[in-house]
Amino acid sequence: MSAPQMPPWLQEQIMKLQQSQQNLQSIMTQRQHLEMEKAETEKALEELKKITDTDSVFKQAGTVLIKSDKKILVDELEEKVELSKTRSTVLEKQEVRVKETLKEQEAKITEMMKSGATPPPPPAATKDNPRK
Repeated sequence: MSAPQMPPWLQEQIMKLQQSQQNLQSIMTQRQHLEMEKAETEKALEELKKITDTDSVFKQAGTVLIKSDKKILVDELEEKVELSKTRSTVLEKQEVRVKETLKEQEAKITEMMKSGATPPPPPAATKDNPRK
């Protein structure tokens, strides 16, 4: 005897849950990459601040190094660190929201499965529905 078919409403909820999980994974990966980039920038900034203003400094532009001014490089790197902090904060907030959504979706699926309830009927078709 085969297992009963999963109801379409449950399949839909599980698909939404999986999409949220993928979204969370993407956000976490972006944050991790951003944190590594920020750490590298902070290390470069730390090293740059150790040298004198008269020392030659270079910045990378693609595959070449270009001579630059220490103060300009320090300003660019400090700006990059600040931008990384801002982006990290935004990603952190997105991560919190997606985690909350995941909890709600999991609770909804669990409740629907326990009660055996069917979801509310879909909204009535509107006049801009091309199938009508």
